Parts: sequence; C-alpha cells; structure tokens
Amino acid sequence: MVTFLKKMKNSPRKILIIGYGSIGRKHAQILKKFNCKIVIFSKQKNIGFKTLNEKKEILEYNPDYIIISNNTNKHGEFLKFLEKNLRKKIILTEKPLLQKYQKIKLSNNKYLVGYNLRFHPVIQYIKKNLKKDRVNFISVNVSSYLPSWRTNIDYNKSNTAKKELGGGLLLELSHELDYIRWLFGDINLIYSFSKKISNLKINTDDILILFGSIKKRMKVIFNMNFFSRINKREIIIEGKNFSINADLIKNEVKFLSKNRIKKFSWKNFNISDTYKLEHKKIFNNDLKNFCDIDQSMETLKLIQRIKEN
Repeated sequence: MVTFLKKMKNSPRKILIIGYGSIGRKHAQILKKFNCKIVIFSKQKNIGFKTLNEKKEILEYNPDYIIISNNTNKHGEFLKFLEKNLRKKIILTEKPLLQKYQKIKLSNNKYLVGYNLRFHPVIQYIKKNLKKDRVNFISVNVSSYLPSWRTNIDYNKSNTAKKELGGGLLLELSHELDYIRWLFGDINLIYSFSKKISNLKINTDDILILFGSIKKRMKVIFNMNFFSRINKREIIIEGKNFSINADLIKNEVKFLSKNRIKKFSWKNFNISDTYKLEHKKIFNNDLKNFCDIDQSMETLKLIQRIKEN
C-alpha cells in the first residue's frame, strides 16, 4: 500500500466519486485543484465531469482512489462490490460507514471513513495538548437548523430527512460521537434520548441527549439537535484546575486556569479545509488521524445501543 501511495504522488491520480449530492460535489470541486482525473458514478447529466452508470464501468476505469458519497443506505452495497473486485485501492467512505451496525469483512483495499472534523484545528489542538487523565467532565453542545443546511434542495427532500436513506441526527452528526471517542476513549452509555420532537417535515430523529462515562471517572453529556435557529458546535471540558471552551464554528479554544485565560484561534480556517486536509494526507500517505473501519464500527455499535435504549 505504501508503494502504491508513493506512485500516486508522482503520476496522474485516477479518482472515482460515487454519488454526486452535496458532499460528492464538494469533494469534486476540491479535487479539481489537485490535478486529478475525476470521474463520477452518477445518473446525473451535464455535471462537468465524465460519468459512469454501471458498476462494470468502475472496473474498466480502475481508479486509484475512490470516494463513496452516495446515500448511506447504499454504502454497504458498494463496499462489498469494491472489496470483491478491486485490490490495493484507497477507499474513503463518507460517514457513517453504514446505515446500521453489521459485520462486513473489508481487507483487500485500504478503507477510511470520512470523519473530517478530526482534522479541524480545534480538535487537533485538544488531541495534541490535553492530558486525558486530568479531565473530569465533557459537555458537547450542537445545534443548527436543518432547513438552512442546503440551498439547492428543499430540506424535507434531502437524505438527512429520510430514515430509509440513512438520515437523521444520530447518523448525520455522528462526528461528535467519533471525535469524543477518538480524543478520550469509549463511551459507556448511562442514559440517552433520541427522538423526533420538532415540527420539521422529516421522519427521522432530530435530537440527542446522552449521558455517559469514559473510563468510569470521566462523565460526558451530549446535547444535540438540528431544529434550532441558534448555530452552535462546542465542547466544554472541565478538568483538574482548568476549564476549556472549544468552539468549532468560531475556530477557537479558550483555556481558563488560575484566573487566567489563554486563547488560541484559527481565523482563516474554513470547514471545507478539513476535506482538503483529508485528501492531502491521503496523497502524502499520512493516514494516522483517519477513522478506520474498526473505529467506525465501534461508533455504529454505540449508535445502535442509543437507538435500543
């Protein structure tokens, strides 16, 4: 695999993007600047890229790097097809890996899962600078308004609004479950509430309230919804003699200790930069911060426990 990646850096990169919804378009526009050959697997026409319509055409194209960004309920079908027919490829699947937890054997290619918030400078700062053994309490607070997420489609027609397509808050905002597990460890579920309580025209969950523990000593609370007009994405961390307010929208971290405040900010950072960083790191064979299959499966198991609870 290392040899393959080094080869990619010095030769034209053959990219295949499966699905051309909002996230597929985002990947395509970013990768255009990487001097790549980009082909889209989609039934859409006149999109500015060559398109494929049949799975056998994927094998004929023989891409180096594949991005699965179609409906979540189709991820498993394409993963199984690629696993059966291709070898030694890089395959990045947009989160979540699957619509629900199921055993799936993936070993013939290098599989990564697109939890791009791992590359946000706020999350990277916490990962590199915070000592986990000093943390006592974590509060994750996320709110947004689903109808304002996309401008090219009515929100109630989007995949997010439809349970059968793999939508809903638990799957769409599983970023938070992923990065908290990555930063601090596995979450032991104590209590959770996941339902639809708003008047949004959707058939999925739109709120999550979760209380859990990490390594018994740490307590964690998630308060998340996508029906609020207040836009918020923050992490409050309380530890021994310090408090941290980490804001993923303002791109800043406030560190409070002994009546002093230290502030770290990344003013010019845009959330789209996390996708750029994903691709750059893949091209440079730097995969250490990516979510892998095992980690993604553990997050899906947690989501399943929340639903059952």
